Amino acid sequence: MTSIPITIITGFLGSGKTTLILNLIPQLPKDYRLALLKNEFGDVAIDSQLASSSSISGVKELLNGCICCNLVGQLGDALETLRNDVKPARIIIETSGSAFPATLAMEVNRLGRETGCYSLDGVIVVIDVENWKGYEDTSYTAKMQARYTDLIVFNKWEHVDERRYEDCLDRVGDLELQIANVKSDHGRVDMSLLLGLDSTLAKDITLQAPLDVQEAHSHKHKADHQSEVEVLSVTLSSKGGKTSAVNLETLETFLLSAPKDEIYRIKAIVAASRPPASSGGNAEAAMVRQGQTTADYILNWAFGRWNFTPMGTASLSYVNGSTVQLRESETHLPILRMTIILARGEARKWKNRIESGGQIEAEAGSCEGLLRIEQIM
Repeated sequence: MTSIPITIITGFLGSGKTTLILNLIPQLPKDYRLALLKNEFGDVAIDSQLASSSSISGVKELLNGCICCNLVGQLGDALETLRNDVKPARIIIETSGSAFPATLAMEVNRLGRETGCYSLDGVIVVIDVENWKGYEDTSYTAKMQARYTDLIVFNKWEHVDERRYEDCLDRVGDLELQIANVKSDHGRVDMSLLLGLDSTLAKDITLQAPLDVQEAHSHKHKADHQSEVEVLSVTLSSKGGKTSAVNLETLETFLLSAPKDEIYRIKAIVAASRPPASSGGNAEAAMVRQGQTTADYILNWAFGRWNFTPMGTASLSYVNGSTVQLRESETHLPILRMTIILARGEARKWKNRIESGGQIEAEAGSCEGLLRIEQIM
């Protein structure tokens, strides 16, 4: 039995992991069967919806937790589902922004030995050159991601001067790494550099220093990793099942006001009555279904920049398979499902700020919106 190669792609929040994968897909042969196992913060599979609109044969989500600790027990079942349902030539595991790659690599190796079905091909970390200096100073996980990897991809270097890029190289060099690295081309790296790495990381960890890695994970990961971020789940629904749309003007004001040192990522699926503009000013229209006045868009915000992408044929009302039920007698259709990933200690302040109104609301003239905000991490 031929084992399925597995590529792990990790990197801190907003580094560009999903973009790297989406830019890899067009380079693959048309009949290549690629499966994606996506681990996301929050309870909405936003990046997976984006990936599903591309030429990926199958997507599996592990939500609202970390794949390297409290969700690690689900990894085997998730891989088996993809293996049986998709029969992929390769599986890519895209971790959450705070996953510890060495522990995940060991688990993939263990499953490979026990089942004979999988082999770890490589661990890739994506570093956001523009913002890494800021979160490298505060995030233990960001430094561990850079240390335990087979390939470092330097992303978003085009947005900074040469001095800033050299400074990032120096900071990585301080970790005393002997790891190959490559600069992306606006999030694109040639497939020959990403695939076929024949990972030395997991072999070295498994054979030489398993106790050191496990001790580092058990002591530091629980103390620092789980408390590095907080997560808000935001739902805006229309009452009575009537069609409504998000107020794009107030939403843009909210996106512009989000400080990079307080809010790391904003991901959402929104219903809009017109094509929303990305931070660069471009607006891509989605196909409006017959009889509908709104279309669904995927929002990805990171460090002051954002993009809206048409969602395609999937419906916001059935993200994760169901509408939002708030009372037994009344169904409220969601017009926005959002995950906000914040720095430690910021969730309560931003929950209160959003609840005070004027930031996330239904557009004028549509049905009244019902806002629900929950801190889930």
